[in-house]
Amino acid sequence: MASIKFWDNRNFNRRYPRDYGFIRTMYITLFLYLVVWPAGLLFYGTRIKRETGLERGKRYIFTSNHQSYIDAPLISMVANRPVAYMAKEELFSHKSQLIQFLVISLGSFAVNREKPEKATMKTIIDIIKHTKWSIGIFPEGQQAKDTHNFDEVKGGFISIAKMAKMDIVPIAICGFSGYTIIPFRKKMKLKMGEPISYKLSEDEILQKWKDFMNKEVKDV
Repeated sequence: MASIKFWDNRNFNRRYPRDYGFIRTMYITLFLYLVVWPAGLLFYGTRIKRETGLERGKRYIFTSNHQSYIDAPLISMVANRPVAYMAKEELFSHKSQLIQFLVISLGSFAVNREKPEKATMKTIIDIIKHTKWSIGIFPEGQQAKDTHNFDEVKGGFISIAKMAKMDIVPIAICGFSGYTIIPFRKKMKLKMGEPISYKLSEDEILQKWKDFMNKEVKDV
């Protein structure tokens, strides 16, 4: 039987301001409070710790280590605001229809990791100029379930932050040990660090980001 798709075959490298309007913003908000937050507590015992509060109405570049398919909703839960995620192209044609649906419906946009397209940059510019959404990036570029070598992370996300004039917020996802549907068996912590000013030099930003991630993730 042919698989059923709930979306067209468009190029998701290019998304438009209309993709981040009121309806999707409300959808994201309801999804976070009615699905992500209860599931996070029930199945993963999720705890959130913030070093500092974020300015209300201000947009940021949210960045995190990458361990699973649930990372993006978890980051949005910590951010407590709509976040458009840069996601690898392969997710938009994933064999799981559920993953495809969630990636697309939650407002992610695609990037070719080998050869980024101009369409992706145009999408980022549109989000920055014409929406109230923040941007989410996984600097590692791929999932690393057990080991993280943050010292090898490059500064591409910093270039985006400087272009957007948006501070970078590091978030450490700690204690993820696999998916589960069994309640109260997991303990996971989400630690949000202080925003890193985009006005700092690229080297300073990258070092601050690495220092935070190395401390919070590797010390678990």
